[in-house]
Amino acid sequence: MNTANLSPFRRTIVGVQFLFVAFGATVLVPLLVGLDPATALFTAGIGTFIFHFVTKGKVPIFLGSSFAFIAPIIAASKQWGMPGTLAGIIGVSLVYFLMAALIRWQGKKLLDRLFPPVVIGPVIILIGLSLSSSAVDMAKTNWILACISLSVAILVLSLGKGLIKLVPVVCGIVAGFIVAICLGEVNFDKVAAAPWIALPPALSDFQLPQFAWEPFLFMIPVAIAPVIEHIGDVYVVGAVAQKDFTKEPGLHRTMLGDGLACLAASFFGGPPVTTYSEVTGAMSITKITQPQVIRISAFTAIVFSVIGKLSALLQSIPQAVLGGIMLLLFGTIASVGIQNLIQNKVNLNQTRNTIIISVTLTIGIGGAILNWGDFAMSGIGLSAIVGVLLNLILPKEKEKTEE
Repeated sequence: MNTANLSPFRRTIVGVQFLFVAFGATVLVPLLVGLDPATALFTAGIGTFIFHFVTKGKVPIFLGSSFAFIAPIIAASKQWGMPGTLAGIIGVSLVYFLMAALIRWQGKKLLDRLFPPVVIGPVIILIGLSLSSSAVDMAKTNWILACISLSVAILVLSLGKGLIKLVPVVCGIVAGFIVAICLGEVNFDKVAAAPWIALPPALSDFQLPQFAWEPFLFMIPVAIAPVIEHIGDVYVVGAVAQKDFTKEPGLHRTMLGDGLACLAASFFGGPPVTTYSEVTGAMSITKITQPQVIRISAFTAIVFSVIGKLSALLQSIPQAVLGGIMLLLFGTIASVGIQNLIQNKVNLNQTRNTIIISVTLTIGIGGAILNWGDFAMSGIGLSAIVGVLLNLILPKEKEKTEE
């Protein structure tokens, strides 16, 4: 099938599927920090449209609630309250804007210097592997449901034909959801109580953020990790789509788009948004990388945010069902990182390359945390910075040639 010429109906089906992939994480973040899930869906949709407008509609990326800000938002809300904390997200946008300006000024040579394949490869691997624990935690709530959704998705992906082959995630989720209903694992009370139409609090109770310097300064260093993760995700999407989005429309535009989306999220009272590896994994599996499909996902997110019963129904999907799907998607992301190292012919016989990859992966997978007062950095952000520093510090070895 030529996925470049999908019919409008098939684009819609795949676009809704991509939202299913991102839905669990998008609504989980606000639930953990005390925000409304409908607002998160609304700001994810609006943020994605802003991103696509800034990037000329060329980059197939979906923006959703960022896990990197769960702990900072919880900590900041205890000190300055949720309105002040959300205003602090403006500081996150500032970091994106400064990075976009720096890249615009220095061009791609700065990227090649700071983020060569030997750094980007392991970071991409970590983007997948670092999320694997979340997938397992979701799946282990009911391994039967997780295995059913995973098995159906794999069977559809391997044996499916035509339209069915394009929606392995939806098939897996539907199968797992039906079995969950039969096992009595689904509670429909909230669905029955939910109204048909209900504006998210972002619209029904709109309030301007209460700006304060303290949460603003608190959030700035936290943004380093998602900014670096953004760069890795843009490379991942480029590898999946077989295009270099750092050249066209340019990494400065993707960075600016993400920053403006975070700024919009702060004004509407939603969590900061970031590029979603889950959707990238789904694109890698389905081989569909059309930006129009992602915009359908964004529009669907906005629609779901105002349809009360539909939003409640989606929230009733057991975590184990979504976890089973994530087991497949996150591993796919890690494999893209391995492909990146192979395609760029990174020489693992060079000691410096082995050191960079080994230390980056160990710090990221091992869960190392760097504390400095109230500031803490861990995960992908910390390991990526370590990888960049090692690449800059370690002397380059001369390539050995045989005569």
